Amino acid sequence: MKIKTRLYSYQQEAVDKLLPLKVGALYMEQGTGKTRTALEIIRHRLEAGKMDVVLWMCPCSVKRNLRMDITYHCGNYPDQIVIRGIESLSSSDRLYLQLWKLVTTHVVMLIVDESNLCKNKDAIRTARLIELAKHCKYRMILNGTPVSKSEADMYAQWYILDWRILGYQSYYSFAANHIEYETITLPSGYEVQTDRIRRVLNVDYLSKKISPYTYQVRKADVLDLPSKTYYTEYACMTDDQEEIYDKTKENYLFNVDDMRSETIYKLFTACQHVASGRKVSPDPQQKMTTSEIFANPEDNPRIQALEHIIDSRIPEGEKCIIFCKYSQEISEIEDILNRRGFDWVEFTGRIRQKERQRNLDAFRSDTQYLLANKMCGAYGLNLQFCHNMIFYSNDFDLATRAQAEDRIHRIGQTHEVAIYDIIVYGTIDTFICSCIGRKENMVEAFKRSIDEWKKKKIEEGGKNETVHRQRRIRGGKRADRLLLS
Repeated sequence: MKIKTRLYSYQQEAVDKLLPLKVGALYMEQGTGKTRTALEIIRHRLEAGKMDVVLWMCPCSVKRNLRMDITYHCGNYPDQIVIRGIESLSSSDRLYLQLWKLVTTHVVMLIVDESNLCKNKDAIRTARLIELAKHCKYRMILNGTPVSKSEADMYAQWYILDWRILGYQSYYSFAANHIEYETITLPSGYEVQTDRIRRVLNVDYLSKKISPYTYQVRKADVLDLPSKTYYTEYACMTDDQEEIYDKTKENYLFNVDDMRSETIYKLFTACQHVASGRKVSPDPQQKMTTSEIFANPEDNPRIQALEHIIDSRIPEGEKCIIFCKYSQEISEIEDILNRRGFDWVEFTGRIRQKERQRNLDAFRSDTQYLLANKMCGAYGLNLQFCHNMIFYSNDFDLATRAQAEDRIHRIGQTHEVAIYDIIVYGTIDTFICSCIGRKENMVEAFKRSIDEWKKKKIEEGGKNETVHRQRRIRGGKRADRLLLS
């Protein structure tokens, strides 16, 4: 296998450290060239006859782009590299059996690219990767950072490499030594442990354990890239929309169960839908459904903010990526771009993989706008020919936000990158963007503030409460039940 592109000095340092090891982790921030670094290690081992096949597992959405990237570095695609999708392991028994045969009949190097997709040890994909890894002579995980949410995510990823590195054969023993869960006190006084992580303990121990097998690269330390400049475009809800938002927030807020992140995400989602211009079903206990607030999308303040960015901030003819969370938002933006005569393509999960790739090729050539969601567009795409990005709406995952930005802020970018966030005043948008700025987990930030909110509400209403309600509180009834009555 030949490689025609040169290594940067920091990439060579990574090769020098990891090449002598059978297992290792390459933590290189997006845009610093972890694919090129991994290829150098592969080349050395193939030439030395230490292995004959590379099984490269990656997100399904980036398989084609990874193949193109490898072809760019090598001049042609090496026969020894087999690329498969991580998510497919969950749904395809046939693929799992094919890969089982591959790893048991060849000397294999396993690469798990974007290994944060395998942070849940109980997930089918992770369990199958662990079984496949047992038969691979060499194993490597690739990711932007060691930790995306908490150090607890490390366990499954490092188990794929070798359980002996961390020293725990089960997650229970790992949790017993490193995870402190939050507890709640029942009216009886009995404490119950929840599944919510309060903090991770003995982090220094974990860092010491993985350090000999890890090479980490931060983009700011090794690359002199053009700067990223952030802009905020504000919008104001209409009176009707604001009334709907307040009612929805109050309705879903009282349904929040402090022990369950699911109910908090449901609150977030409901508020976000209204801020984006859609009503939601009034019953939080039922499946959420949505409908339009605005019969004409151009009456939507968020759409108006987008149009202002397009008209005043995006130079004529310059390419731009627009990230949205919801498919309905994509459809509305498509209608607006059509009305205004702009050319666009879609890159989301609702279209087939082959069509996505055709659309990506069109965006690389002469199409101005790429409409994407972060589930597809945040991983593995090299789009440094573009230097404008709009987050029409954000999801609740800070890691994929950074991944999305790095699609254009990476090696090869020659222009200053402009990133725009649309924020609707007085909505969850402000909370989300503040958490992004602080790199703070949104659910945990909310959980810290919800008790303060409820306490304030109780204090405000306490002056007018009846004796009956006071007895309900003393009887152990939840404060949110009191507020609902």
